[in-house]
Amino acid sequence: MLDVLNQINDVLWGAPSLILLFGTGLFLTIMLKGLQFSKLFYAFKLAFTKEDKTEATADSKGDISNFKTLMTALSATIGNGNIAGVATALTLGGPGAIFWMWIVGLLGMATKYSEALLAMKYRVKNENGEYSGGPMYYVERGIGRKWKWLAIAFALFGAFAALGIGNSVQSNTISDVMSESFHINSWITGAVLAVFTGLIIFGGIQRISTVAGFFVPIMAFLYIGGALLIIIVNYDAIVPAFQMIFHYAFSPVSAAGGFAGVVVMEAVRSGVSRGIFSNEAGLGTAALIAGNAKTDHPVKQALVAMTGTFIVTIIVCTMTGLVLIMTGFWDPSGGAISGVQHATGLDGGALTSAAFGHALGTTGEYIVAFSVIFFGFSTIVGWYMYGEKCFEYLLGLRYIIPYRFIYIAATFMGAVMQLDLVWAFANMANALMMIPNLIALLLLYKVIVKETNFYFNDYIQQHSYTRTKAS
Repeated sequence: MLDVLNQINDVLWGAPSLILLFGTGLFLTIMLKGLQFSKLFYAFKLAFTKEDKTEATADSKGDISNFKTLMTALSATIGNGNIAGVATALTLGGPGAIFWMWIVGLLGMATKYSEALLAMKYRVKNENGEYSGGPMYYVERGIGRKWKWLAIAFALFGAFAALGIGNSVQSNTISDVMSESFHINSWITGAVLAVFTGLIIFGGIQRISTVAGFFVPIMAFLYIGGALLIIIVNYDAIVPAFQMIFHYAFSPVSAAGGFAGVVVMEAVRSGVSRGIFSNEAGLGTAALIAGNAKTDHPVKQALVAMTGTFIVTIIVCTMTGLVLIMTGFWDPSGGAISGVQHATGLDGGALTSAAFGHALGTTGEYIVAFSVIFFGFSTIVGWYMYGEKCFEYLLGLRYIIPYRFIYIAATFMGAVMQLDLVWAFANMANALMMIPNLIALLLLYKVIVKETNFYFNDYIQQHSYTRTKAS
């Protein structure tokens, strides 16, 4: 099965898909005039500043606040792709893979902005009175019913992808680190995760968003703080680490010791595929939760959603990559910048844990262990919402309960499955979600540009005048 999945992924993640991904991000960046750069500070202000009541209008409709929407999206995005995914990218593609993560992240900010905007514009209310949005809705309602087959394709792939990228991969990584750090059997880890997953997802979006809003800031501070400490202590290796990243982004890595060596294309593929896994830009997942945001204009939530990609890729993934490169744990032959040799046979989250442990001792191992647990579990819970929205579109609300039990079972199965098999399935699911979503974004780019121009050229001025007059 692993061989079959790898052959499928070779096709799905080949040149056509990479061109589509990069091309869509670049095209939207040009059409939006580099909005992800010029409006970044404004976007962070919207995300982390509580909206004043005088700014809210009767048009502010939704289920959860902008902040909770961002935290729920981050809970699904800041996961073990930032810990295990970066480690896997480095061992497969070398330090240059980090550079291509950056590129796909920066271009992906425009992609994620566009996804969230369309999700808000074309969202609908379901039978429970909650909002539902996502690529399937902006395909059907934006492009037209003749494209419904594309909407169904995305929803089908999304429902299955939630079982892989958002669930099994996470529980597998948690299980791996729990086994390495605490010597706990995989089936025990899987059983505990399954129980807690059930307790939360049966509480619906309000409980999920509340849990995310509480845990995401704490776990991000814990992990980023530990990584920053390692980087500061080894400050003399910062410049050489960046030099390696830029050099091997365009040059092959020679085989040495336990490292097999890689060509530039492998660095690109590893960086892009793991970058997509970590920030999800282009997959359409941001749109699945953005539709629930309580806001008075689609552009506001789109800007908030965009900040998630920056946080995940430019901050968290870079931290992980620098730690692995500076300590030499990206290379099985032990090629640390400091010259210290430490060969390992580890992969994924266990490799990152070993790097932290080498730099900070037992404290470092515990930082990664607890980060993997909380990052991974929050991703399992956050991704459930994505899968539910897709499943709801396909079969309706009455089949949500059976899907919840399937999701809980996948949590347990992921913990006891082979790592390579789980990752291969996740990569396949990513590509199958990405392709329909990117096609939809390209077909609806005029709507994206029109809504953006109206917001910045007219809407802000109109509401600024209304607030001034009222005061």
